[in-house]
Amino acid sequence: MAQQPVGRVMAQVAMVMNLDKCIGCHTCSVTCKQAWTNRPGVEYAWFNNVETRPGQGYPRRYQDQDRWQGGWVRTARGRLKPRSGGRLRRLASIFANPTMPSIQDYYEPWTYDYDHLTSAPLGDDMPTARPYSVLTGQPTAITGSANWDDNLAGGPELASQDPIVQRLGDQVKLEFEQTFMFYLPRICEHCLNPSCVASCPSGALYKRSEDGIVLVDQDKCRGWRMCVTSCPYKKIYFNHKTGKAEKCTLCYPRIEIGMPTICSETCVGRLRYLGVILYDAERVGAAASVADETELYPAQLDVFLDPEDPEVQRAAHRDGIPERWIDAARRSPIYTLTKRHRLALPLHPEYRTLPMVWYIPPLSPVVDTLTSTGHDGEDAHNLFGAIESLRIPIEYLAELFTAGDTAPVDATLRRLAAMRSYMRRINLGAEPDESIATAVGMTGSDIEEIYRLLALAKYDERYVIPTAYGVDDAERAVIEEIGCSLDVTGGPGMGGAGGAPLGEASGQPPPASVETFHALQQRQTSDEHELSGRVNLLNWDGNGRPDGLFPPRPDGNDGPGEQR
Repeated sequence: MAQQPVGRVMAQVAMVMNLDKCIGCHTCSVTCKQAWTNRPGVEYAWFNNVETRPGQGYPRRYQDQDRWQGGWVRTARGRLKPRSGGRLRRLASIFANPTMPSIQDYYEPWTYDYDHLTSAPLGDDMPTARPYSVLTGQPTAITGSANWDDNLAGGPELASQDPIVQRLGDQVKLEFEQTFMFYLPRICEHCLNPSCVASCPSGALYKRSEDGIVLVDQDKCRGWRMCVTSCPYKKIYFNHKTGKAEKCTLCYPRIEIGMPTICSETCVGRLRYLGVILYDAERVGAAASVADETELYPAQLDVFLDPEDPEVQRAAHRDGIPERWIDAARRSPIYTLTKRHRLALPLHPEYRTLPMVWYIPPLSPVVDTLTSTGHDGEDAHNLFGAIESLRIPIEYLAELFTAGDTAPVDATLRRLAAMRSYMRRINLGAEPDESIATAVGMTGSDIEEIYRLLALAKYDERYVIPTAYGVDDAERAVIEEIGCSLDVTGGPGMGGAGGAPLGEASGQPPPASVETFHALQQRQTSDEHELSGRVNLLNWDGNGRPDGLFPPRPDGNDGPGEQR
């Protein structure tokens, strides 16, 4: 039974990322770039980027809210207001927002003078392709990018500029032999309490009621850029070509027909999980307003509803949630990882936006460290004892995910350690040791459940996404993948191909168009394919062998890799 009466039930498409699996390959960033920001004016924008932590992030030092004024603050009366100020303050600065990152805080996009490689006169020296700015067309020196700290975290020159490291001070060691790093992929958090939506003077930003995705209405956007300031994660960008704000759309044309986001589909490490979670909309305000910042994480968990609870199911039907969405919530990996087993944690809950992209903190460094010292790196006793001296300080992870409270992070890492030790015994043919599970408040069946989800889950278990409310299963098989206004230059609300009243018409037309997933009439699957002369690997799910991918063999058999 539910612990308290269920208010208005709403559904949210949410994501969990397992940081133990991220290898920093940036495949997710590249495919997102090709699909969504391969247009003039957003050359510098990365809806998905992968940061090395510790580091300054992108844009640089975006976590410094004393400077950027993002998120919410709690007033003395217990109410929330945007950190950037109320309506009067926003009105006073509507024509000159002083707290918005400049292009230098992102980076000035560049390309290379490739033509010089072939047009340079003959000489003794090899010609080079000098970089030049995409904005000005002039030669430039490369000084930054979307992840300028890539693989260089821990060094005092870079890590010392991390706002979290500066807050922790001596608790984080920067000596070379004690350096640490891990990768942190970031997209828009599609928050339950988005400060960007509240700060938009024109009402262009909105949160969709059917799936919780936060979008920008390109027709309503007037380019005030208050949303850029108010977003504490700095995941809203300004297109200087069109004079409009743009952001991650969670690939909603794909979500609507039951497909995962492009960053999830192409992730090499298979670290992303997508699914539906049910929540009580009437508890959101109270959860975001709790006085103690360390209570924000458990308060957000209390907003999530158990989809197996009959009372929750009745309330969901009452509030118009379709049956297939309720069923998807029951099978969703999100509730399992966030609340049932409490393995995933929110990114910066102290911003009070109630983010909906959660992270499983990394455990691998402690295992590697133990193994390098000659100890059994997956023995439960060794692991539990070493977590307190984890090479990645728990205090740093707590500043990222639990507003500085180390207890939830420690508990999560111990559950992950218990899973490794418990399953290692089984894989080696030994009897299961229930004491390992009991030590972290779990059962053997619980550990086997999360092991399957984190290590063995198949495609349909990682991505449990129902089709949109008006799309049934029969329509899904033939539906066309529709685009949105961010798909091409000149789309709805995009101001045409020329400059906009507020834009600077920066950037040059791309030299070659890049085919996106919107170009397909049907999704390629392992069972049937309808191709038009070429294979689009951007939408291939990795299963089977699409027709046309390999040339036919002379003996009439299939291409390479045929099973004998």
